[in-house]
Amino acid sequence: MDIVTALGHALWMAFAMLWEILWPLILGFGLSAVVQAVVSKSEMTKLLPDDSPKSLALACALGAASSSCSYAAVALARSIFRKGANFTAAMAFQLASTNLVAELTIIIIVLMGWQFAAAEFLGGALMVVLMALLFRMFLSHKLVAQARAQAERGLKGKMEGHAEMDVSVTQGSLLQRITSEDGFTATSHYFVMDLAAVWKDIAGGLLIAGALAAWVPADFWQKFFLVSHPVAAKIWGPIVGPIVAIFSFVCSVGNVPLAAVLWNGGISFGGVIAFIYADLIVLPIIDIYRKYYGWKVAGLIVAVFYIAMAFAALVIEFLFDLLGLIPSQRSAQIVEMSISFNYTTVLNIIFLAIAALLLVRFFRTGGPKMLAHME
Repeated sequence: MDIVTALGHALWMAFAMLWEILWPLILGFGLSAVVQAVVSKSEMTKLLPDDSPKSLALACALGAASSSCSYAAVALARSIFRKGANFTAAMAFQLASTNLVAELTIIIIVLMGWQFAAAEFLGGALMVVLMALLFRMFLSHKLVAQARAQAERGLKGKMEGHAEMDVSVTQGSLLQRITSEDGFTATSHYFVMDLAAVWKDIAGGLLIAGALAAWVPADFWQKFFLVSHPVAAKIWGPIVGPIVAIFSFVCSVGNVPLAAVLWNGGISFGGVIAFIYADLIVLPIIDIYRKYYGWKVAGLIVAVFYIAMAFAALVIEFLFDLLGLIPSQRSAQIVEMSISFNYTTVLNIIFLAIAALLLVRFFRTGGPKMLAHME
């Protein structure tokens, strides 16, 4: 196979994956935009005063209702921390905003199956609990003070403008807000802003996944993930999954196609879950933690997140194995061999029309000016 043919194969695989996830991607971002349009960010700080179970549960709910962009989640977590929110609650919000959002769940179901979505959701809740316990053990008042002092310096990370943007509608009942002209406008703005925030990660994830699916032989993955040693593989997967993610540089929903490739290649069920969780400890985001909170706290965040991700994924691995819920076949729907007029095509056309409607509204209501200030 020559270079041109190999490159063409990888690009086709990437496009085919995009075609497979296009409608759930638009649906997920649309649902997220509707929720953000009626939930004000200005109220978050008041609702997260401590690391009590109530505050952590609320942080997860607010995170699930926000953007799935990893960079925006990190920036918003610092923003609410600077405004007085509890540090652990801000971190819980951050974890939930990239692991419990609608678009991620929908794409996981479409590509990999409901079992993975259920595992990702249950494991996400467990991960937040583990994170809170670890921070109670190792996060001193002195470190929190250092983190707040560093955060107050206001060093720029990424997606600062997107994190601060708040055009939500707060007047009227929930139905009135959603169906109002202002609600439609706010939904269109959040929809476009969220897509603009993550399109590079989605494209990067698809290109990497396409290249791996096209170029890496199956026996490499089987050896790397210890497929011939089932017990060791269950433990190895959650350990190595986040490490693979750290060096993939892929964030947000962009890592789901890559997770599907790894699952088909032989990584354990828990390894897939840990890999998906690890978008908040990829190298570019670790550097942002350093800017936001200083090296000591950044190191603690990465260590706590890694331990919580790996352990939660390991628990989910054994729990789902005990319940017989781990799929027996490694047949994640990565690509179709050709684009045909089937239900995927019909749904893509319908949701592309909805996306076009939101884009038109965005451009007619001053959206481009806000987009220019998003970074």
